[in-house]
Amino acid sequence: MNLTSIENTLNKADDIFYTYILAALLIAVGLYVTVRTRGVQVRHLGSMLRAVATSRSGAGGGISSFQAFAVGLAARVGIGNIAGVALAIVAGGPGALFWMWVVALVGMATSFTESTLAQIFKERGRDFTFRGGPAYYIKNGLGSKLWGSIFAGLCIVSVGVTVVMVQTNSLAAVINATVPEVAPWMVGVALVLLTGPVVLGGLKSVARVTEVVAPLMALAYVLVTLVVILMNLGELPTVLGQIFRGAFGVDQALFGTAGGIVAALLNGVRRGLFSNEAGLGTVPNAAGTATVSHPVRQGLIQAFGVFVDTGLVCTATGLLILLATDTYQPGNEGLVGAVLTQQAVAEHLGGWTTWPIVVLIFVLVFSTALGCYSYSQVNVNFLGGEKRAEQAFGILLTAAAFAGTVLTLPIVWALTDIALGLLGVINLVVIVRLFPWVRGALRDYEAQRAAGRIPVFVGHANPYLPGDVREGVWEAPVPSTSGAALTADGDINAVVPPTTPRAEGS
Repeated sequence: MNLTSIENTLNKADDIFYTYILAALLIAVGLYVTVRTRGVQVRHLGSMLRAVATSRSGAGGGISSFQAFAVGLAARVGIGNIAGVALAIVAGGPGALFWMWVVALVGMATSFTESTLAQIFKERGRDFTFRGGPAYYIKNGLGSKLWGSIFAGLCIVSVGVTVVMVQTNSLAAVINATVPEVAPWMVGVALVLLTGPVVLGGLKSVARVTEVVAPLMALAYVLVTLVVILMNLGELPTVLGQIFRGAFGVDQALFGTAGGIVAALLNGVRRGLFSNEAGLGTVPNAAGTATVSHPVRQGLIQAFGVFVDTGLVCTATGLLILLATDTYQPGNEGLVGAVLTQQAVAEHLGGWTTWPIVVLIFVLVFSTALGCYSYSQVNVNFLGGEKRAEQAFGILLTAAAFAGTVLTLPIVWALTDIALGLLGVINLVVIVRLFPWVRGALRDYEAQRAAGRIPVFVGHANPYLPGDVREGVWEAPVPSTSGAALTADGDINAVVPPTTPRAEGS
């Protein structure tokens, strides 16, 4: 069997696995936790906004809740938000965007669940920081260090090396196609010069950079879309009509080349699921590093990250393309991926936007590489690696960023997808098994808020929890402000004792 045959076989297996098996699991688990939390992503939308607004404080020398949110956002918002959405619309028609919205709504509950677990079962690291994520809640929640180590190893290789290579490979191709004078190796050198110093500085250094870069880039991209919408305000109702008609198969002309409502559904679901990463077990690695007073706070903040990724950034890409009636034609595969998005922006705002969009894509990939480092470093620590191991991994990731710009490794890309899918399967099984801890933490949080207190988590002898959490993280400090009124949704270090459980079900 030659390399081409191996590549075709892997791509076919990858396509079946992602489109049907993993997508079905992600949606099923998302619906399950949505029902069991009574729609936490809807009921606590206001709490999410307040939590994000007050999340820059309370780190105590560690990583703030906002920094952990920004790291997760940096990894979520990458070239996939520009190229992936374009691919979904070309293959599935405008209706694919609607199904991306549906997936995001369900995924918010999944992200809340896995990020809350990352906080509940986190461990103390060095320099006032914490470490948490699927490897940690597999070990501390299920008592299986072996499966935690398997997850950690898969995450380091797939996220920390090959995903970075995929991102930078796509970046180099887009830049070279747009500006032929810029060779792929030049892109690689620029990434090395930017990425190396940041990742060698460790997790705090990554957090400081991403808390500025990631939100600003997402905001800039959304603002560009708002300008385009204002310029084409009269066409917006038509575009929205195309999205809804295409989603339910009302207008055959709006279908993708694969044909029918199935094309819109499958492409929208797949691109949406793997853009916001909810359920794959990647974002919890960042969520578990935050210093917060209650696990549910970080769960709500990371759930909001799903909304930002899909509800704002992916929607921005979709509208840019659908409003560009000269660039995008239903069923026309002439332009695909990031090139289609670039041409759509140029149609709206002029050819001068080529370089700004190239710079934006470059920064998005750079920030994604930083997010991948953060995810992987947490797992390096889980396997016993300390500062020297972290620095060695930083060098490896920087080398991978360069290699991705100059190599073409299609088999590695297919294996990367399969490895990420396996991470998702492991994580989904685990969060369902550990869901009673999330339900208990949520009830504890809601009970304290109902009593007019700032929610503060106690992990021992907490009547809402199935048991006690690991020693050294969630013990009760001196309750010097136990009667504090709920005046903000910020972090405090004093403990409010859990209230007596109500006589009700989950």
